[in-house]
Amino acid sequence: MPHRYHESSIPRFPLIKLRPFAALRQKFNEGYTFSDLRADLMSGAIVAMVALPLGMALAIASGVAPQNGLYTVIIGGSVVALFGGSRFQVSGPTAAFVVILAPIVQKFGLGGLLTAGLMAGLLLVLMGMARMGRLIQFISYPVTTGFTAGIAVVISTLQLKDFFGLHPAKMPDRYFEKVWALFESRGTASATEFTIGACTLAFLLLWPKVNKRIPAPLVALTSVSIFTGYLKSRFPELEISTIGNRFTYDASGIIGQGIPPLLPHFSLPWNFFGPDGKPFVLSFEAIQSLVPPAFAIAMLGAIESLLSAVVADGMAHTKHDPDAELLALGTGNILCPLFGGIPATGAIARTATNIRFGAKSPLSAIFHAGFTLLTILLFAPYVSYLPMAALAALLILVAYNMSEVKHFFHIVRVAPRSDVIVLLLCFGLTVSFDMVVGVTIGVVFAALLFMRNMAAITSSQLSMGGSHPDLKEPIPKEVVVYEIEGPLFFGAAEKAVEAISGITDHIRTVIFLMDEVPVMDVTGLVAFESAIKKLTVHHRNVFLVGLKAQPAELLSKAGLLQNLNEVRVCSTLHEAIQHLT
Repeated sequence: MPHRYHESSIPRFPLIKLRPFAALRQKFNEGYTFSDLRADLMSGAIVAMVALPLGMALAIASGVAPQNGLYTVIIGGSVVALFGGSRFQVSGPTAAFVVILAPIVQKFGLGGLLTAGLMAGLLLVLMGMARMGRLIQFISYPVTTGFTAGIAVVISTLQLKDFFGLHPAKMPDRYFEKVWALFESRGTASATEFTIGACTLAFLLLWPKVNKRIPAPLVALTSVSIFTGYLKSRFPELEISTIGNRFTYDASGIIGQGIPPLLPHFSLPWNFFGPDGKPFVLSFEAIQSLVPPAFAIAMLGAIESLLSAVVADGMAHTKHDPDAELLALGTGNILCPLFGGIPATGAIARTATNIRFGAKSPLSAIFHAGFTLLTILLFAPYVSYLPMAALAALLILVAYNMSEVKHFFHIVRVAPRSDVIVLLLCFGLTVSFDMVVGVTIGVVFAALLFMRNMAAITSSQLSMGGSHPDLKEPIPKEVVVYEIEGPLFFGAAEKAVEAISGITDHIRTVIFLMDEVPVMDVTGLVAFESAIKKLTVHHRNVFLVGLKAQPAELLSKAGLLQNLNEVRVCSTLHEAIQHLT
């Protein structure tokens, strides 16, 4: 008696399990000592020294005030670490976000950006609840490398304005138009600004060779700020662009320069200004317009944060919980806009610094947020002396590091041509248009190439008469054994069953040997149904041998296994042949 099909062993969709404080609870369960606390405090203080100038620089590059970046460090850095699934992850504003956030600010203002950030946070929470943390790994590596390198090129180009002290008449939206505008303003370059930027960049590059224990940004930017303050006191007529003369704040009617020495205060995101300084108007149309950028923020945030967590696992020999990390990241991005913070994600450089300087638990990232807050409250007036050219130099170095130039060209040299095409396509589109276009088209193109490659993997072989390795006796003359190997899905299904059309009239039985078919989709099902129908219409017997669980379940739901007079299911080829006799 032939078997119907094997019992399905496919796991059902797992129930949603919320795991807040995953990394923190894991560390506390292992044991947390006073020595661990001291190590976390030390690493938190050092990471704060790196995060402080970066938070301001990235906020400025995104088109908002420096304190908005610092609020992200404080709120996002602490919340994501507290709730997250990665033990050493440090979250905050990152360079990759700049190319997404800057256009949003230009079009919708700070209010629109914060609203989009909150929407992105909600999307990230939903992704975490749907347990999509591990799906991010299926994004093609050439796609992530391509758009990351493209982002780095855009960021470094935008920093040329402050690095050289240029004053372009207008900065257009498109990249190549920006480059031309910067070139046309070359006559406005300032030797003083360039000298400050070049000295900062040299300091950032050379200091790690002298001392690796003290972060280079702390030494370089502090030294340059002191030097700038000295120059301005000695030569008041000297024009040096600093945070103090570029940005002002209004604290309860008191106008100040630089960043406000105040705690982040609660305010609904849409209460901030919109484009051109006008109030942002929350409406259905505005929300509808913000859906694409919010989706881009959520996707990039998820990708970068989980990649950073993977890097941290490799450095510290730990294992993160990707779904808990997405939930924490979503929670952080919901809370950040309520306190004026821009979107946050995992920062690879800060995470690596956290590990390198001896962090023991997520508390180190929470401490880094606390130290940043203390700096704002105690030293905000001194931050105003920080030159814009110095921050531009810092971001140029960050962009260079994130581009991984040597690795980029290594892939171009050694990777298969299809991967090189995806890499260059994502890179070119990200630079020419934006990251959303680059990633979308890159993912689609990579998926099409993947489907083509998978279709090539699926093969078939028709055996008519003669011997077969699974049989002791020869195959009867009126029987055809048709072996299919590989997944039956769109792109491969038609190819796999096309040989059926060549079966001659004297064949009375067709045996499909399918023990090497792990999965079948609906396109494969339709192609398979069509092939079986052609056979049964001509009163040929059809046997399905060695069905795996998923194809068996799909064929059963489709009703193909209901009529045993037309289609029979057997466990082995020998069993099918025996049934004929």
